[in-house]
Amino acid sequence: MEESLSLLRQLKKEFGCKEVDIRTYSPLALAYIGDSIYDVIIRTVVLERGNQSVKKLHRTAVRYVNAGTQARMAEALQEMMTEEEEDVYRRGRNTKSNSTAKNASVTDYRKATGLEALLGYLYLQDRTDRAVELVKLGLGHLGLEI
Repeated sequence: MEESLSLLRQLKKEFGCKEVDIRTYSPLALAYIGDSIYDVIIRTVVLERGNQSVKKLHRTAVRYVNAGTQARMAEALQEMMTEEEEDVYRRGRNTKSNSTAKNASVTDYRKATGLEALLGYLYLQDRTDRAVELVKLGLGHLGLEI
């Protein structure tokens, strides 16, 4: 029986992606993929909590997938981050972006970007277990349950 590959490894294999030193990616590139990883984690948990209309699923998900919640989560997680993780978070948070926050302060938007950069970094290291752990811990520290 063939061993199951992680999503990252399967994508790299099927699309012939070359190995890249992820330290060469910009913090915004890490945040780009990290935003999707965070979204997949939240949407998966929301969906697994019960089959509902797509409208209800979306309403539930957007309570968690927004800069304000992500910023508060990043603050709560800082004490639990390793030195390496904190460095990636800080680089993402401090990077100037051409995007502007729609419904969040610039400070919250930057903290959210830092969290997304960290999640992207962990995903690209094939450490989704740690990404999931951090999201779960962050939600717990905020008193949020999906």
